[in-house]
Amino acid sequence: MTLATVTFIGGHIFDGEHLHDAKAARFHDGVFVGLVPDSRISATETVINLNGDILSPGYVDLQVNGGGGVMFNDDPNLEKLKLIAEAHRSLGSASILPTLITARSEKITAAIDAVRMALNANVPSIVGLHLEGPHLSVSRKGAHDASLIRPMTDADLHQLLAAKADIPVLKVTIAPESVTLNQVTTLVEAGILVSLGHSDTNFDTCRAYAEAGASCVTHLFNAMSQLGNREPGLVGAALELGLLSAGLIADGIHVHPATMRAAWKGKTGPGRIFLVSDAMAVAGTEHIEFSLDDRRISRRDGRLILDDGTLAGADLDLTKAVSNVVNKVGIGVEDALRSATSIPADIIGISSGLVPGETNLADLNRISGDLAGLRPLEATADPEHLSNS
Repeated sequence: MTLATVTFIGGHIFDGEHLHDAKAARFHDGVFVGLVPDSRISATETVINLNGDILSPGYVDLQVNGGGGVMFNDDPNLEKLKLIAEAHRSLGSASILPTLITARSEKITAAIDAVRMALNANVPSIVGLHLEGPHLSVSRKGAHDASLIRPMTDADLHQLLAAKADIPVLKVTIAPESVTLNQVTTLVEAGILVSLGHSDTNFDTCRAYAEAGASCVTHLFNAMSQLGNREPGLVGAALELGLLSAGLIADGIHVHPATMRAAWKGKTGPGRIFLVSDAMAVAGTEHIEFSLDDRRISRRDGRLILDDGTLAGADLDLTKAVSNVVNKVGIGVEDALRSATSIPADIIGISSGLVPGETNLADLNRISGDLAGLRPLEATADPEHLSNS
């Protein structure tokens, strides 16, 4: 097959850090070549006019519980991971961490094995595993099954260390109430990403855990001790401590836009806020309900709720999240896109952005100029299928 060159013009090119106007993005055989001025495009060149849209690296989502009609918790296996990954790629995520919610030991083992198989099979988009629990605090359980929450044992620790040998990106959400400082240090020294969440602990304890190596906070503001006048809690630690970055569910339901705005302005660096979908089985589908550990979760008015009204994940994709933080919170487009691409990529140590000779066209998104949704890239490696527009 003849190698094809295609160039995207007439829009905004986001390279992972900055938006470029009056620039064109050139690809050869589906691989990024570089940015050139619009004025240097020849009349004979195959081009696709973005018509004001944004060409961006695919999103990096560190909290994906399900999609395509299935939950990872249902029965962790390779086929479910393929369905989840396919659903989220259709929603713009090029890299995801399938996330197992608090479960029994045998299901955790199955999840580790499933992700190991997915990585060995090079299943697109799957880059690792996020275990959200079971070592949490019952007092901040959220939608997690309280009967399955428990302290971390030596056996649990050794299982995680063994899993890290085969899973390059392993993230665990833990609460200080259930995991010791020494255990956190051991996990971090092994290269495991430790995130604080589902915890009612105080600021000083959070600081000690950050100094021991914890570097993230899971879904900021939700299922955690709140910012108070005398006790800053985990929320205060997430914002004040530069050692911590924080995931945010920006659906406007889990966190009010005004609260998100205050957090964005108040976050101390170098840690940063990044966007997560916290997506469940309905992602990429029209389904109106599903089950989590035999508990019904209903999809109503943009919410996912248990029968008692408890929020259970989010009905959200990262394009919606980017749009919300731009249009409802007032964050700049560049910052919003970074929070869905390069920031989470940096946190888990994978590449993101437009890298000449490395970035594949198939891993990019074409986002409508008004951030309302995604559009097809409309390009293949076969010049017969390329169109001037």
